[in-house]
Amino acid sequence: MIEILSPAEVDRARKTGALVGTILQTLKGRAEVGTNLLDIDQWTKAMITDAGAQSCYVDYEASFGRGPFGHYICTAVNDAVLHGKPTNYTLADGDLLTLDLAVLLDGVAADAAISFVVGDTQPAESLALIAATERALAAGIAAATPGARVGDISNAIGTVLKAAGYPINLDFGGHGIGSTMHQDPHVANTGRPGRGYKLRPGLLLALEPWVMQDTADLITDPDGWTLRSATGARTAHTEHTIAITETGPEILTLPAN
Repeated sequence: MIEILSPAEVDRARKTGALVGTILQTLKGRAEVGTNLLDIDQWTKAMITDAGAQSCYVDYEASFGRGPFGHYICTAVNDAVLHGKPTNYTLADGDLLTLDLAVLLDGVAADAAISFVVGDTQPAESLALIAATERALAAGIAAATPGARVGDISNAIGTVLKAAGYPINLDFGGHGIGSTMHQDPHVANTGRPGRGYKLRPGLLLALEPWVMQDTADLITDPDGWTLRSATGARTAHTEHTIAITETGPEILTLPAN
């Protein structure tokens, strides 16, 4: 299903997006050496509840996972990149942490992810991974103009990631979003320009470049959800929900001022 939102629904999506962005930045500020991933999950639950919102994850079941996810945020560390289930792991200096969050507020969902390095040790290879996904996301957003096509976004993202020298996995990518978290169209992280669905005002997309340092192959943890690089290499993942408007793309998941 491809859902086109009304102006009133897009306005509600702005509130949802601001909540997601604010929660992620709050968690980034609290995540430090010695922080436990289960504490991050509980902090997330409390902030979602306090805002009168609902988690898109806790009861979520999908063909690529096993059973309900059971947590309020995805926490992926180092070689984990997607769908990371919070565990009893304590963050160490130099860990690369990705936080991925989706919530529903007033009937509209928003989804975003950030990657950052915890502590004083900031490995250059980790920072390069993060920077590449951030540049790719910016390029994808810039390409998301009304009348453009999904392939234009994919091509913009892929061009940046390829130039940085990273392999690109096509199993998971961006997606439409609206009254539910995952909708069509699928937005691959590389593709051919001029192909795919034509972008229309009112369409919401979650764009999410993610890479692994030296492989495009994933392995799944025994928990049935957490995806890791097959080589154990580090990974990064950056995501925003955007709205296609008459005047161009609007980022919805920036933190509230």
